[in-house]
Amino acid sequence: MSTPNHPDLLKAALITGVINALINGGIQYFFLKDEEVILVSVDSITNNALTVLGTAVTLAITLSMILTVVAYFGIKGEKAPFFPTAFWLTIKHGFFTFGVVTSLSVLWQKYMGTVAVSLISALIIIGIIAGIVSAIVNYLTLKECVIIPKIKA
Repeated sequence: MSTPNHPDLLKAALITGVINALINGGIQYFFLKDEEVILVSVDSITNNALTVLGTAVTLAITLSMILTVVAYFGIKGEKAPFFPTAFWLTIKHGFFTFGVVTSLSVLWQKYMGTVAVSLISALIIIGIIAGIVSAIVNYLTLKECVIIPKIKA
C-alpha cells in the first residue's frame, strides 16, 4: 500500500473540519443555550461544573472515533481492509485524541485557572476544537486507508 500525499486528501480533510466545526458548534448550542456564562475551565481537577474544555474532551474523543469509521466507509476507490487497518485506526485515534485534548485542557487549567466566557465564545471554542480534530482524523484515516495504484513509468 502506497501512502497518498495528495493535496486532494488535505482539501477533503479541511472541508470536513469546517463542516464539523459548524455542525458541532450548532449542536452544542442546544445543550448550552440556558447558560449565560460558561466556564472554560475551573481550577480543580475534580468538579461537577459544566465546562467548555470538559465538553470538548468528550466531544473530541467520540468525534474522532466516529469520523474514522465514517471516513473509511466513505472511501469510494480501493481501500485497505476494515479489520485490522481501520479498526485499529479507530482505537488509535480515540486514545490519541484523548491524550492530546486532555493534556492541553489540563495545561490550560493549570496556567489560566477558572475562566468564564459567553455562550457564543464557548460555542466558537468547541467548534474550533471539533473542526481541528475532524480535519486531522479525516486526513489520517484517508492517508492510511486509501490505496493509490502505482503508475508504471
